[in-house]
Amino acid sequence: MIDLVALRSLKAIDVHGSVVGAAEALGYSPSAISQQIKRLDKHFGLPSLEKFGRGIMLTEHGRRLAEQGASLLAQVELLEAGVQAEGGKPSGAVRISAHSTACRGLLAPMLAELEAADSAVTVTFVENDPWVSVDLVATGQVDLAVVHNWNTQPLRIPTHIETLDLCVDVADVLVHRSHRLASRSEVTPRDLVDECWVSSTAGSICHDWLVRMFADIGADPHIPFYDSEFATHIALVEQGVAVGLLPRLGRPLLPESVVAVRVVDPVPTRNIQLIWRRTMSQSPAIRHLAAVLQTITNPELLRASL
Repeated sequence: MIDLVALRSLKAIDVHGSVVGAAEALGYSPSAISQQIKRLDKHFGLPSLEKFGRGIMLTEHGRRLAEQGASLLAQVELLEAGVQAEGGKPSGAVRISAHSTACRGLLAPMLAELEAADSAVTVTFVENDPWVSVDLVATGQVDLAVVHNWNTQPLRIPTHIETLDLCVDVADVLVHRSHRLASRSEVTPRDLVDECWVSSTAGSICHDWLVRMFADIGADPHIPFYDSEFATHIALVEQGVAVGLLPRLGRPLLPESVVAVRVVDPVPTRNIQLIWRRTMSQSPAIRHLAAVLQTITNPELLRASL
């Protein structure tokens, strides 16, 4: 009988390009992954991996096994979800990937809800950018992900992944209370073209949206400061050395010296979505977590951050 655990490990090696990468993704040690592949090779009597330079690559047999095994693993997942649905009670472990603001603004209160309800569903989560989360769900490395689509920066979602809209999040520009725009009810990108910005790291979705916002008016934002942590953005605004564009979801209470001003033309919005593989749609645990997140994401949630 084919070892499904070993088959999943082989698929992870195919995705990540190394035994170490597969081990990190699946939560095993590299030696455990190697032992699983040895069992798989012994079962078929053919090697799945071969050396390539200083690394490894899948053999022709290994690649065929990984590709066809993915279909088998999907069928097993579909079967498991269907059987669990017959029982009806949500239970089991669910792996989640989410961007940082969703971890703070959605997953933290979700975990509190599960704890209060003494839920039989256990959750682990890891923080990732949305496109990484999409890949992790698509390849079976996590079960659920919370992702976001900026209005001009849409994500590409594979066809075997289901989506559920949770809420629409809005970003505001943060300025120091002494700033010339602090008393304004709203501003446009043209009002902000000469500002000194702090931004998320280059290549991130939030950074790309900020750059795109100014590209629409034929300008480039002046960005001398890059940091992946929004707490750092707020600290720089508090010191009066930069302005920042921060979403409302998961945003902490702002210091008294920091003011959030609404941006228009365009309004920076992003659609917050929950995604999972279609093969897990019948899972009571997946359905339960989706329902809990829907109760958390209501319009008051976003307005409360202002």
